[in-house]
Amino acid sequence: MSKDIKVALVTGGNRGIGYELVKQLAFIGFKVILASRDSEMGHKAIQQLRESNLDVSFVSIDVNNQESIRQAAVAINEKYGRLDVLINNAGVYLDENKQLLNMDPSILENTMATNFFGVYHMIRSFIPLMEKQGYGRIINVSSEYGTMSEMSYPGVGAYKMSKFALNGLTQLIAVEIKSDIKINAVDPGWVSTDMGGPSAPRTPEQAAESILWLATTGAEGPNGGFFRDGKRIDW
Repeated sequence: MSKDIKVALVTGGNRGIGYELVKQLAFIGFKVILASRDSEMGHKAIQQLRESNLDVSFVSIDVNNQESIRQAAVAINEKYGRLDVLINNAGVYLDENKQLLNMDPSILENTMATNFFGVYHMIRSFIPLMEKQGYGRIINVSSEYGTMSEMSYPGVGAYKMSKFALNGLTQLIAVEIKSDIKINAVDPGWVSTDMGGPSAPRTPEQAAESILWLATTGAEGPNGGFFRDGKRIDW
C-alpha cells in the first residue's frame, strides 16, 4: 500500500455520525475501516458505501470487549501495517434523566464501560500503530454534557460522568504522547440520530464535517483540546 494513502478507523461506523464520517473520509481519499459490533449492520453499511465506489472495509469491534479490540488491532496491523486516524465515535446514552444516586448502578457502569473504558482500551490498543510511524490523529466524540459547568445541574448523571471522564482522558493522553500524534475531543452538538432523536436540529452530515478537520489537521494543529464547530470550548 502506498505510503501516501492514510488509513482511518471509525467505531460505531454503521449508522449516524459514524457512518457519515466513514463516507466523508473515504470521499477525500482515506482507506477507511468501519468498525461495528453488529456484523450484519456493518456489512450492510459497507455494501451501501461501496455502491458509491468508496474504499471502505469492515472490522468487528465490541468496545466493551478487550479481546475484540485486541484482535482488531492485530488484524489491522497485519493488513495495513499502520493507522493514521482513530475516531472513537461509538457511545451509549442509557439515562432516563434520572439523578445519579437514584438510578440503577448498572446504568452508570454500562455507560462508563462503553463511553470511557471502551475509548481507553481502543486508544491503548491502536496507538502503537501510530507510534511506530510517529504520526496519528485521535478524535474522541464527546459532549458538552461532559464539561465542568454541566456538573452544576442534576440529571443525565451517567452520561455526564462518562463524557466528563472522557474529556479528562483526552487531556491526560495529550500530555503523554510524543511525535506528531494529536488527540482531541469534539462536541458534535445535538444531532438527529438514533441517540439524539428526530427533533434534533443538526444532521449527521453537519456533525461529521465539524469533526473531519481534526482528522486532517497538520503538525501545527491542536492537541488536547475540546472543540465544537472548529472552535475551542472550555472543559
